[in-house]
Amino acid sequence: MVAITRRLLTTTFAATGVQALFGRAAFAADTVKFTLVLVNDIYKMGEEKGRGGFARLAGIVASERARSKNVLVFHAGDTLSPSLMSGFDQGAHIIELLNVAKPDVFVPGNHEFDFGEAVYLKRMAEADFPIFAANLRNSKDAMLPKHQDRAIFDFAGIKIGVVGIALAATKKISAENSLLFAPEMDTLAAQTKALRAEGADFIVACTHTPIDMDYEIARSGLVDVLLTGHDHDLRIEYDGKAVMVESGEEGQFITAIDFDAMVVTQDGKRVVSWRPHFRPTDSAEATPDPTALAIVKRYEGELAQQLDVEICKTAVDLDSRTASVRSEETNMGDLIADAIRASTGADVAITNGGGIRANKLYPAGSAITRRDILTELPFGNSTALVEISGADIVAALENGLSQVENRQGRFPQVSGMAVTYDPRQPAGSRVVSVTIDGKSLDKLARYKVGSNDFMVKGGDGYTALGRGKVLIGGTDGKLLANEVMVYVKRLGEVDLRTQGRVTAL
Repeated sequence: MVAITRRLLTTTFAATGVQALFGRAAFAADTVKFTLVLVNDIYKMGEEKGRGGFARLAGIVASERARSKNVLVFHAGDTLSPSLMSGFDQGAHIIELLNVAKPDVFVPGNHEFDFGEAVYLKRMAEADFPIFAANLRNSKDAMLPKHQDRAIFDFAGIKIGVVGIALAATKKISAENSLLFAPEMDTLAAQTKALRAEGADFIVACTHTPIDMDYEIARSGLVDVLLTGHDHDLRIEYDGKAVMVESGEEGQFITAIDFDAMVVTQDGKRVVSWRPHFRPTDSAEATPDPTALAIVKRYEGELAQQLDVEICKTAVDLDSRTASVRSEETNMGDLIADAIRASTGADVAITNGGGIRANKLYPAGSAITRRDILTELPFGNSTALVEISGADIVAALENGLSQVENRQGRFPQVSGMAVTYDPRQPAGSRVVSVTIDGKSLDKLARYKVGSNDFMVKGGDGYTALGRGKVLIGGTDGKLLANEVMVYVKRLGEVDLRTQGRVTAL
């Protein structure tokens, strides 16, 4: 999604009448210029079709730092996972690449915790850049090593206060851990108050938060600038009071914000006036950083021998595009759900669209390789099988369809059943009918449901899957990506079209 609000982008001063009192000449003569640069949600190390990737990101960062000494580079999280290589090294290559670009502020996203607490701490120990997460603590409520809550950066007398906020819902949507995530808004209020007390003139919050909370933060009056991640949107918004920016995904676009700021004393008080200028940079126009590019090529070479092996062909267009798998039945979703059902011997299978990650359309006649499957399923999830009631199946489906209008990752891709729903109804009351083997679902009957271990543990809100008896789970599940490889190799050719498994009225 691209939503760039241009209203008042370069013509409105924030929160003071300084220009009217002193005139444009006084402002121009005494301005301090500084730049904030944002990247978020970048997983793939290499570029695709000449855009994105870490080498182009590092090139843009180097260019911005050469352009001005007053630059702060922010990373709003989600990078250690999911990616093809992260399934092998748990994100170590990402840290090596980020150590080239070296953000001034890194805020962990929920995907930083996909491999568990110990791996997260190991990766952060390898990082050569500051980690900000004011609402993150260990199980004893102590700050984690190398982490900090906030900082003040001084650019020619303008004191910029920075606070980092992680996603409080991380414990529900990532791997199990003993870490403590405090509520975002409460933490932000306390931290911005502390920054003001410490002399900050200008507050920047870098957060990994969803769009509804982004708007809550931007309208709260707590911050001047919100730099955010999580939704994969390219958004630039400014209402004359606060700036809100998100830079899309995969480093395709990197947003720079140039500020003109001035500090004056008015009625004995220190007053700051500022004006933003927005520069979303298309990474296709960037020069890749040679050091980062060499690292990317080294890793890609190591992967190629094992992964670029054909396992089947597709006779039809095979759709794993993000917008599709999070909002409607797709044949890639069908294929993965079918593989789960075949592997586990389930009556039906449900998998979350958000776990399908390649965001790709494979044309008919394409060769499907190991790399393709691992790119589609990079999380390292295992197959799972539970026995639950029909009522719990309906509850699971209601959860999966509860945020379809927002294209959330919980959207259900299914096998062995046909689901009809009404998106006009309120969340929790959308399922109209469910049939299994051509018969209406019996809410009192027991069914074997195949899924993945993340969902059975309640991931993406699928708590209903954990209400019954776990038949396959924990250490006895098989790697989901491998099971899909086995399944498609057995098929030899994928000739699967959507079949009305999930249908909206």
